[in-house]
Amino acid sequence: MNETCAWPLGSGENLEFTIYSRNEGWYAVAGLYIFTYRAANGLWHPLYVGQTDDFSARLPSHEKLQKALQHGATHIHARIVSQESDRLLLERMLIQHLRPALNVQLK
Repeated sequence: MNETCAWPLGSGENLEFTIYSRNEGWYAVAGLYIFTYRAANGLWHPLYVGQTDDFSARLPSHEKLQKALQHGATHIHARIVSQESDRLLLERMLIQHLRPALNVQLK
């Protein structure tokens, strides 16, 4: 069973994500993802937050993945979210609250 991490939405609520290695075999399901690394103090740090309608098509060749790796990314936190309207809202909330370095839009 994979480890999980709860990310704050900025509204007082948290959203739980499952933690995967970046080389995971991804399924064709929709959801949210966060490129992350774990600091020496054990805390996760977000580098990029995104949403997709298909993890298997989006993540292996993601245009921000190489840049995230250069910034130290070691894992991808993912959560299945089927409804596109929910994905868009939650993505915006996470970006505005977490302010990941590689998200230049929506900040």
